[in-house]
Amino acid sequence: MTSKLMYEFKRKLEELERYKGRGTELITLYIPPDKNIADVMSQLRSELSQAENIKSKQTRVNVIGGLEAILQRLKMFKKPPEHGMVIVSGVVEEDGKQKRITEIIIPPEPVPLYKYHCDSKFYLEPLKDMLKDKKVYGLIVLDRREATIGLLRGKRIEVLDYKTSNVPGKHRQGGQSSVRFERLREIAINEFYKRVGDAASEAFLPHKDQLEGILIGGPSPTKEEFYKGEYLHHELQKKVIGLFDVGYTDESGLYELVEKAQDKLHELDLIREKRLMGRFLKEVVNDGLAAYGEEEVRRYLTMGAVDTLLLSEDLRLERVKYRCPKCGKEVEITVRDETKKKMVCECGVEMEEVERKDVVLELSELAEQSGAKVEILSTESEEGAMLLNAFGGIAAILRFKPR
Repeated sequence: MTSKLMYEFKRKLEELERYKGRGTELITLYIPPDKNIADVMSQLRSELSQAENIKSKQTRVNVIGGLEAILQRLKMFKKPPEHGMVIVSGVVEEDGKQKRITEIIIPPEPVPLYKYHCDSKFYLEPLKDMLKDKKVYGLIVLDRREATIGLLRGKRIEVLDYKTSNVPGKHRQGGQSSVRFERLREIAINEFYKRVGDAASEAFLPHKDQLEGILIGGPSPTKEEFYKGEYLHHELQKKVIGLFDVGYTDESGLYELVEKAQDKLHELDLIREKRLMGRFLKEVVNDGLAAYGEEEVRRYLTMGAVDTLLLSEDLRLERVKYRCPKCGKEVEITVRDETKKKMVCECGVEMEEVERKDVVLELSELAEQSGAKVEILSTESEEGAMLLNAFGGIAAILRFKPR
C-alpha cells in the first residue's frame, strides 16, 4: 500500500473515532475475505427482527435504520473483497447536529475476524492494529566492557537491557603469570558473552515470530567472537543478518548500529525518511533544487517543477473553497483541521463554503497530475519531526527551478 493510501486509511479511522452515538446505536460489522455474504445477510435479518423489541423508540428506529442500510450495501457484493471489508452505520452527532452515516472500509490487510458489534462508538481496534509498524529487528551492541540490547520497532528504538562485564584489562597484576592471566581473562570474556547471549535470548524470544532479523554491532573481534560462539538461542542465531563496526556500546550505540545497517534495512521507513530528508537538506544548504512552505510548493507543483513532494502525516490542514452567491467569485484558503471561518466577498455578501479537502490529499493529487513522487513522512523519526517542525510539514525536491 502506498503512503498516500495508508494516510487516507489513517485519516478515515481518525474521523470515525470522533463520532459518538446514543446508547448502543452505532453498528460495526467485520467481514473476513472467506465469509459467505448470504450468511452475513441472514444474521443481519435476524438482528433486524430482534431490534423490533428495543424499548426506546429512538434507539429502535436508529438501529433498524443502520441494519437496513448495511443490508442494502451488501446487495452490491457477491463475495467479500480480497481483504474482506468493514461496514459502519449509525446516527452520529457532528457540530451539534445528528446525521446518519454508512460507510464501507476496504482495509490494507485481511480482516482477521467476523464480528457484529453495537456500541456508542464504532469498534475500530482491529483496523487500528493495521496501522502499527510490522517490521521488528533485534539490536545488540557489545565490547568486552559492556553490552546494550534493544529492538528497532518500525521507526522506534527501544532499549531492553544493559550489561557490564567483569573482564579484567589487558595488563596483568604483579605476581600472576601471563599464561594464567590470559586464561582467566578468556574465561571472564566467555562468561560475559554467555550473560549477553542469555539476556538477548530472553529479550528477543517473545518477539521471535515478528523479528525480521538481528543486527550485531561492536568493535572487532568482539562482535565476530560473539556471533561465531553461537551464544544466542539457536532460533535467534539463524536470524542474525549482519555484523557492523560501531564505536559505542551504550544506548547511543544502538542508534549508530541502525545508521551503519542502512543497506540491510533499506526497505525500512526510518532509513527511507533519513535519505529523503538528507537529499532535501543538501539542496536547501546549497540553495539548490528545494522548496518548502505551502505557498511556494503549491506554485512549483502547478508549474510541474516538483520531482518529489514531501509531506508530514501529522499535517492537519484543510483547503477550503468559498463562493459568493451573488457575484459567483471563488476564493480558496487553507485552515486548520475542521476550522470554520466566515468569509465576506468584496461585494459585501457572505460567501458559502462549497468544498473542503485534506491538504495532504489535495497536494498529493496535484503532484500525481504532474508525475511527481509523493512521500508522506511520520513524525516518529527525527527527520520526519524536522519536516513538520522546521519546514511546516510541506516541502519538495525540484526537477528544475523556474526563473
